[in-house]
Amino acid sequence: MAVTEAERGAMTRALALAANGPRGINPQVGAVILSPAGEVLAEGWHRGAGTPHAEVDALSKLAPGQAAGATAVVTLEPCNHTGRTGPCAQALIDAGVSRVVYAVDDPGDASSGGGDRLRAAGVEVVAGEQADASRHLIADWLTVQRLNRPHVTVKWAQSLDGRAAASDGSSQWITGPEARADVHRRRAEADAIVVGTGTVLADDPALTARDGQALYARQPIPVVIGSRPTPPGAAVHRHPHAPLFYDTRDLTAVLADLRDRGVQRVFIEGGPTIASAFVAAGCADTVLAYIAPVLLGGDRLALTDIGVSSIGDAVRLQVDEWLPVGVDLLAIARPATDPAAGKEGS
Repeated sequence: MAVTEAERGAMTRALALAANGPRGINPQVGAVILSPAGEVLAEGWHRGAGTPHAEVDALSKLAPGQAAGATAVVTLEPCNHTGRTGPCAQALIDAGVSRVVYAVDDPGDASSGGGDRLRAAGVEVVAGEQADASRHLIADWLTVQRLNRPHVTVKWAQSLDGRAAASDGSSQWITGPEARADVHRRRAEADAIVVGTGTVLADDPALTARDGQALYARQPIPVVIGSRPTPPGAAVHRHPHAPLFYDTRDLTAVLADLRDRGVQRVFIEGGPTIASAFVAAGCADTVLAYIAPVLLGGDRLALTDIGVSSIGDAVRLQVDEWLPVGVDLLAIARPATDPAAGKEGS
């Protein structure tokens, strides 16, 4: 079923509204209610755990009966379960909405099925409108729901010829100040920042997120993976959060424990060894490659062995954005075949 121009515009608006909500254990969701003539009647978004969902937030702004025959445009399939709030699918049915257009299917075992519930009540349902944009907005939440582990961003900085350091091991600074500031801003958006013990011993990083000389209000939890001990005087011990240490090479176990601790967004900040391990394990949901216009040569590659023995085994990426950052270039990419991506259709 085709969407109307009014519904398409409403979805664009709903996505903008969704971005107002906090990133956390619940997805960012926006909703717009349209009259039968395509005029906006109400808007809403989800403001965090325990607050009304986007559809209910929008409906709450209407008088009783005002939503009869209306269309609800929502960035995520209306939920179908009772948690801290009731099922949004039923709220739309009770309000008399006759059509629902949504972007992405809800992957939750308990919360999914809202579309089917609406159809069973005689509501016309269209799925998949601007699904890619919605998936991008809630990518970390979708990863947690579908793969039962945190969303992993693997970051590295490299020279134009793919090196992470010069032959003597020096790497500060390959990229310019604008790129480094961009990294710190993205660190502040993560729940945890991960390095290997090699990086701790070689660079003694603080693993904080800094805005210039000041710390961002939101700091990721520092995580160190590896068997070598971290010195008692290491900078990571002065982090605002107590660091977590994992003496294991089992990345699945590490991610499972972080998930149990409520971590949803993991930022891999270590060197080539730890970055390569996450890529090889298929646990790189987003890749941030900062590319500096310098040439280093040598064998200090940004990635080492990731299990690719022939070109047919190459890890294929889809670049979502090429972003100039000062004199450097940032490639923001994700796996071409995304195990956390659902299949929405109309």
